[in-house]
Amino acid sequence: MKRIKISLLGKVVIAIAAGILFGQFLPTPIARIFVTFNSLFGNFLSFSIPLIILGLVAPAIGELGKGAGKLLAITALIAYGSTLFSGFFTFLSSSLIFPGILPVDPEFTAVDNPEDFMLTTYFKVEMPPLMDIMTALLLSFVLGLGISNIAGTTLRDFFVDFRDIVIKLIEVVIIPLLPLHIFGIFLNMAVSGHVAGIIGMFLKVIVVIFVLHVALLVLQFTIAGIVSKKNPFRLLKNMLPAYATALGTQSSAATIPVTLKQALKNGVRENIAVFVIPLCATIHLAGSTMKIVACAMAIMYMAGEPVSIGMFSGFIMMLGIAMVAAPGVPGGAIMAALGLLQSMLGFNETLQALMIALYIAMDSFGTACNVTGDGAIAVVVDKIAGKQLS
Repeated sequence: MKRIKISLLGKVVIAIAAGILFGQFLPTPIARIFVTFNSLFGNFLSFSIPLIILGLVAPAIGELGKGAGKLLAITALIAYGSTLFSGFFTFLSSSLIFPGILPVDPEFTAVDNPEDFMLTTYFKVEMPPLMDIMTALLLSFVLGLGISNIAGTTLRDFFVDFRDIVIKLIEVVIIPLLPLHIFGIFLNMAVSGHVAGIIGMFLKVIVVIFVLHVALLVLQFTIAGIVSKKNPFRLLKNMLPAYATALGTQSSAATIPVTLKQALKNGVRENIAVFVIPLCATIHLAGSTMKIVACAMAIMYMAGEPVSIGMFSGFIMMLGIAMVAAPGVPGGAIMAALGLLQSMLGFNETLQALMIALYIAMDSFGTACNVTGDGAIAVVVDKIAGKQLS
């Protein structure tokens, strides 16, 4: 009999539903067992976040130095600019939309301060991280830039191996345990009577982000059409097979062959496309940035926390860099963002778990937005590069 494989999204949906269901009748002493697991897992995740940042970001920046000089610089700047545009577009749009549909909810006060309102653990085990989040980010940038500019390979080889260890940590430990962690979070909220508003928020945010994804893609291809003097809607239509493929694979890397084929169909020269598309699959994260910014803002609005352009400007700019290696790792984007959510926006373990659940619920759409936007970047780079790089 063939074994049925459940996707990460399916597991998260089951975990949320089971947490709410079991929270209606599970005795408090048993529920506190799961709350204790959440505490242990949350502390381990806090310990792991600096390692994840260092292990993913440093080698990713180091490997960018192996590119084709001028073409690499052009593509990287456009990709980063697109990611920043997505972040600020999302901030401005969410600032207009969310206050009207996401009023401050007392249930989120409980989530923001769980120790005052929700079940407590049987015991705690402190797991202090080796360094704080900002130290890990700065160290990643310094080492990554250094690796890309030296002739030696010893440090580069070390970080490639270290990245493999971090990826194993994510794939074998963190991702498999995430559904149980999310189950415990929703179980705790259900037992404490703080879940209805959160589910309503989830549904509203998912609808808003889907609409913003469509608007972002139209804007990206409008710009590409203006630069290349081509019909933007025809360009976007040609990229729809890549969008549909990404919905199924949930992976930018796995969608590269289709994205490449459709970019060529849009008239991008082959020598440009074969460089730009695989590179953008790693460094262009407009859709993922949109999801993280919108989800973070939604949670902060409902918790009654202040939301300002000053706070989110730094967050968005750092996010575009920190997620540079995320598409190669399952759940990599939100894993790379956890440190920034904690250090720059003050998210605790419970709010981080809600972010993970909300992010994964829309993972396919974010990936599809990322890879479809890669086609717009390829068109722009092809026009800018001209005959010099033929």
